[in-house]
Parts: sequence; C-alpha cells; structure tokens
Amino acid sequence: MEDKDEILANEKLLEIKDLTIHYITDDGTVRAVNNLDFSVNRGETIGLVGETGAGKTTTALGILKLVPNPPGKIIDGEILLNGENIVKKPESEMREIRGNVVSMIFQDPMTSLNPVMPIRDQVAEVILIHEKLSAAQALKKAEEMLAKVGIMPERAKEFPHQFSGGMRQRVVIAIALACNPELLIADEPTTALDVTIQAQVLELMKELKRELNTAMIMITHDLGVVAEICDKVAVMYAGSVVEYADKIDLFKDAKHPYTIGLFNSLPDIVHDVDSLSPIKGLMPDPMQLPEGCPFHPRCDKAKPECAEIVPENIDIGDGHIVKCLLYNGQEV
Repeated sequence: MEDKDEILANEKLLEIKDLTIHYITDDGTVRAVNNLDFSVNRGETIGLVGETGAGKTTTALGILKLVPNPPGKIIDGEILLNGENIVKKPESEMREIRGNVVSMIFQDPMTSLNPVMPIRDQVAEVILIHEKLSAAQALKKAEEMLAKVGIMPERAKEFPHQFSGGMRQRVVIAIALACNPELLIADEPTTALDVTIQAQVLELMKELKRELNTAMIMITHDLGVVAEICDKVAVMYAGSVVEYADKIDLFKDAKHPYTIGLFNSLPDIVHDVDSLSPIKGLMPDPMQLPEGCPFHPRCDKAKPECAEIVPENIDIGDGHIVKCLLYNGQEV
C-alpha cells in the first residue's frame, strides 16, 4: 500500500491538454504551440527540450497567462493547475497564482531585476504581495531566502550591478522561490553562465527543490542539463511534444527520429568520430508549418505518407509516448 508521500508524488499538479497558442500579426499567423499535451506531478522535474523556435518559452508564458496579447492568444486547450482550468481565470486571480503557486526564472537576470532597487527589497516585494507579513518581517524573510542561495546578509542591500552574472541568477532564484511555489518554471536559467557557474546554479536548484518539494519545468536545449536535473523529458518540435518519457528510458532508447537526431548531434566521449551528425535543415517557419508530420522534411525515415498524415500520440509502454507514424500501425 502506498504511503502518503508516494500518493502525493504521483498526484498531477499541472496538466496541459491540447494547448494551442498563436501570434496573430499583419504578416500572418505564427503557430507557436500546437495541440500540446504533457503533465507534471508534484515534486517532479520535467525537461522541456528542443531547438530554438520549438515553442518552449511560449508554453511557459502560456502556463502563467503572460503571452503578450496582442498579438498572442490562447486559441484552444486547457491548462489544469490543481485541477482548475486557469485559461478561464481572470487576471485578478492570475496575479494571486503568479509567484505564489507558480513562479518563473527567466533567461537573463538583468532584464528580470530592477537596477535601482536593492536585491533584498526585490525579494521582499514578492513576499509582501502574497503573504500577510509586516515590512520588517518580509525583509527578514528575504535575507533568509538570499542566504539559502548563498548571498550573505551583508550583501543584501546591494544593487544588481554589483553582482556577477551567476550571483544575479541566484537572486532571481531567491525571488522565484520566496513564497515556496508548488511549480517553478526555469527558462534556460544557465544559458548565459560559464560552465563552472552553471554547475553551481544547477546544484543549488536541485538542493532547493528537494528542500521545498517544488515541481519544476526546466526549459533547455542542453541535454546535459536534462541528465543532471530532470526526472522526465518532453521533446518539443514545431510547437508540440513529439516524445515524452522517463529520463533514463529516453536516454537509453529514444524512439522519435527527431530525438535520435538530437542525441546523434552530441559529442561521444566513448567513440572516436571524424565529425558530428547534425539534423539536416532548419526548424520550419511557424507561419508555414508543413502538412502532415512537421518533422518529415528533415527526417531520414520519412515516406510519402508522412507528408499527409498528422501522427497521434502513441504510448509504447511505461508512459513512453511518441508522436510518429512509425509507431501507430502505419506502413512507413
């Protein structure tokens, strides 16, 4: 019989069903996210992986209902947070959710931080919005949160420009986790950092996640980051998830030709090769997505049927889902 912690760990915190987000412009419609499906359990870390332009950041903004409107619009689908469809929630209720239930770490900390406000005050501001504390109590809690991410109280009154890139990223993490959110969305939080600092920030995030039991969506194009921090992986292409699996299953036995291409384009420390094998071609223009499977123009296993039939999600076992005609009974 499962104990209470195991039951909670298997409980769905976030479910995204058939989500479609478009940017409607004078030049045409950008189909950024298309019929997207995936879920996140409590305390679980999902890696959202794919090339630039796959729709990862738009998905994150959609979860927070921060897609700029105009031109962006959630066309269809559901985003169930604790069983409630937040797509239908008014802005007043979303303000209560952001930073309190769901927080986000953006790519560039300098665009997230106020340059003329001490970092302690910026952390305290989030706490004051969501918790019934006095200003003095909020400042004290802000200092404690900064200490958790390795910034001592004597530096808490300093300004963002007085910190290095890695330290600024720690401040952003402190702001995101200040109210102990149930879900943290991290949008390529280590992209602008050097390798040593990347490792420190990732280790910090892992420690805080364990301590606070926070679920996380890690948006990245770096499979090394996925291997380090994620439990499950959702591989995105042209605005939809083409493969979703447990991390170990995916790394051992990737199925979708796009996922296999991503792994083949990585250096191999075991085998000597003359050159890497990148995926040919480029991500399709989201204004003019191909008919059928959007990956077929770049796929070395594509057949004529792939240009006509939109593949469905197929569970090939143990929750390993693939969106490819190779696995849905079609003769490809």
